[in-house]
Amino acid sequence: MAKKNTGDVSSGKKSAVQPKAPPPYEAIHFVDTQQPVWNYSLFSDDDVRNFQQGTHYRLYEHFGNHLLQVNNVAGTYFAVWAPNATFVSVVGHFNQWNTEAHPLKVRLDQSGIWEGFIPGIGQGEAYKYHIHGFQGVRLDKGDPFAHYWEKRPHTASIIWDINHSWKDGEWLKARKKANRLDAPFSVYEVHLASWMRPDPNNEEIYNTYAQITERLVPYVKDMGFTHVEFMPVMEHPFDGSWGYQGTGYFAPTSRFGEPADFAAMVDAFHQEGIGVILDWVPSHFPYDAHGLFMFDGTHTYEYADMRKGYHPDWNSYIFNYKRGEVKSFLISSARFWCDRFHADGLRVDAVSSMLRLDYSRSAHQWEPNEYGGNGNLEAIAFIKDLNETLYRDFPAVQTIAEEATDWPGISRPTFDGGLGFGMKWMMGWMHDTLDYFKMDPVFRQFHQDKFSFSMMYFYDENFMLPLSHDEVVHGKSPMIYKMPGDEWQKFANLRLLYTYMFTHPGAKLLFMGNEIGSTLEWNYKSELPWHLLQFDCHRGMQHCVRQLNKLYQSQPALYEKQFEPGGFEWIDLNHRSESVMVYSRVGKKTSDRLIIVMNVTPNVRKDWEVYVYGKKNWKEIFNSNDSSYWGTGDVYNTEVTGTLVDKKTQCYRLTLQLPPLAAIVLK
Repeated sequence: MAKKNTGDVSSGKKSAVQPKAPPPYEAIHFVDTQQPVWNYSLFSDDDVRNFQQGTHYRLYEHFGNHLLQVNNVAGTYFAVWAPNATFVSVVGHFNQWNTEAHPLKVRLDQSGIWEGFIPGIGQGEAYKYHIHGFQGVRLDKGDPFAHYWEKRPHTASIIWDINHSWKDGEWLKARKKANRLDAPFSVYEVHLASWMRPDPNNEEIYNTYAQITERLVPYVKDMGFTHVEFMPVMEHPFDGSWGYQGTGYFAPTSRFGEPADFAAMVDAFHQEGIGVILDWVPSHFPYDAHGLFMFDGTHTYEYADMRKGYHPDWNSYIFNYKRGEVKSFLISSARFWCDRFHADGLRVDAVSSMLRLDYSRSAHQWEPNEYGGNGNLEAIAFIKDLNETLYRDFPAVQTIAEEATDWPGISRPTFDGGLGFGMKWMMGWMHDTLDYFKMDPVFRQFHQDKFSFSMMYFYDENFMLPLSHDEVVHGKSPMIYKMPGDEWQKFANLRLLYTYMFTHPGAKLLFMGNEIGSTLEWNYKSELPWHLLQFDCHRGMQHCVRQLNKLYQSQPALYEKQFEPGGFEWIDLNHRSESVMVYSRVGKKTSDRLIIVMNVTPNVRKDWEVYVYGKKNWKEIFNSNDSSYWGTGDVYNTEVTGTLVDKKTQCYRLTLQLPPLAAIVLK
């Protein structure tokens, strides 16, 4: 994750208190009620005990707001954890933000849970918890378990029921196969606010979830991606954090509509056979006054020791993974998105920062663990429990770690000593590949190891190859301008890079805009430069990616053994000076074998010889230089007949024509 600034849109200061009466929310109606809070609880003794022990992973069924009928009277039950509070009340438009009118009752079991039922208030009411905290501090906090929040810059929570009738039953059955490691897994990463806007010149106006659904679902379907990944949709106060500084861990952002609208979008993807992965951020949270920071006047959710509790990179705070209640909160959040919104996977952000006590800290800014190491033992235990819980309760999902170090066993089962993720981003492949393709082709012959090194460690983990949002921001340039050469060579190089990505073992991830050869760095304030598709070069790039997705899904050799040693074989790495590299991909059937030949220079290679075993006749099924991709289209191979070289070993010599700055795939 890139370094992202946070901002307190409500106060601008860490210690400031929210105003008691924020501007009225347009959907709210006033309720004339003087009803006192009734004693009522959704917690059993076992619920409380498991919550405290860090083993209650369905807290959203108890905490937050719940529309109920008690003694045939309709109203809302509230529950909040504030262990160091001396007084908690519910304030909102319904009581004119009167801090004394509706006090909650604290449980007598020393759990720190405040709860109660308020008759007469229902869906659409804005509210906060007014808290008398440590040393008399007065706080107005949003509900950590709310499913809906006011649209920023307003910061109140809203009583809301998700209430969506799902129609994705067929997908939930099919994803057991679609999400397997031996199935094609091609992800389109999307920032919902900036993929497409109703007014490209007005950053304050967004498409609704329904409008996004209408446009994005058919686009992802047409492009052939198997999954879409949303950068964080959880409620967050500051647009510039891209969603990575969250306050609502149980709420899709209100920027685009209601929770049911978000559910309908996920449902629509599922009905088209497309999986939905959500970015999820358990590594840190911002200091906004209405959020989790100093929730009851003390370090409730974060570590009190700022050597562990403060993130210097992101000006944010780190969850206290040792505290049972915090662990229950976080795993309940992860489970919530899979349960109530049918998420098919979670991409867990900034895992490296969670695992290491010395992450981004100098020698005197951290303290070793009890064994003298730099591992955060509590975070490690939390991550293992997280993955065990999700795979137990939702066996068809995938959890994916953004982890950029050599920490062992990230995507290995916990019973085998690993952390239990399904996949891990292959950051080393990304860095080496981009470094290699940025070079002038003249110099690539001297750096071939950057190209081939990934297969030296590929089988250590279940890797996803990411060309994500982080690679096209903060002055790093868009993908097309990372490529050397004139305009034609830039596009040829980028098509070549994408072909390498899609034929390399592992799952794939491509950030929005990369598929059209965007000429702009990504900016969260504006939409993608869709106007570029009027030009043949960009339209050809888009079509190339579309066809690569089709190739990936239609050829079992590219996915059946994508995480197994038997699925890949180098054929020729011995022509460094010509910069031609050849490798093979193999599926469960040897007849599905593919040969990929990459010519990474602008020189056409005539009558190039490649030696293969077992098969005489081959056919070119993909050529990144095809004219429909804005290639020259004049160097290709139709039917390729091998010449027998060794009858005993069934070795054949293939004579090929290699287009410039291009890859061909033979079957």
